[in-house]
Amino acid sequence: MKKEEKTNVMRILDAKKISYTPHSYTADPTLTGEDIAAILGEAPEQVFKTLVTRGKTGAYYVFAVPVNAGLDLKKAARAAGEKSVEMIKQKELLPLTGYVHGGCSPIGMKKAFRTFIHETAILYDTICVSAGKVGCQIELSPADLIDAASLTTADVAGEA
Repeated sequence: MKKEEKTNVMRILDAKKISYTPHSYTADPTLTGEDIAAILGEAPEQVFKTLVTRGKTGAYYVFAVPVNAGLDLKKAARAAGEKSVEMIKQKELLPLTGYVHGGCSPIGMKKAFRTFIHETAILYDTICVSAGKVGCQIELSPADLIDAASLTTADVAGEA
């Protein structure tokens, strides 16, 4: 990618000297996560979507799960030590995280929230997550992502 095309996520990884491979695709609101995985030539199990929730206590939590899975809210609440968690409304996403729907990354949010990634991530040499804007993904090792974003692995995925 050209220098001017770098996202904040990429700048954060560069600053931490973490290697990654950027991937871009033509943004289309009709694309599903599985469509994006196919465009990238990756298995859906290796492409992760980032979801933001609010716990019963009012605290926010971020979860990264494979695009072919959903977030199991009961498992997510258990991982976060909450009685329950619910997805935030789409209109809350940008002011809270600095990211738009479809371009939310577990790296570089406005504030640091406790963030969890589904435990299967560590089974792969590389995984993909959003690079912080729609139409842009980064591929990196799960260990580097866990380190860069202070993620906790947990069983949080469920049926899509």
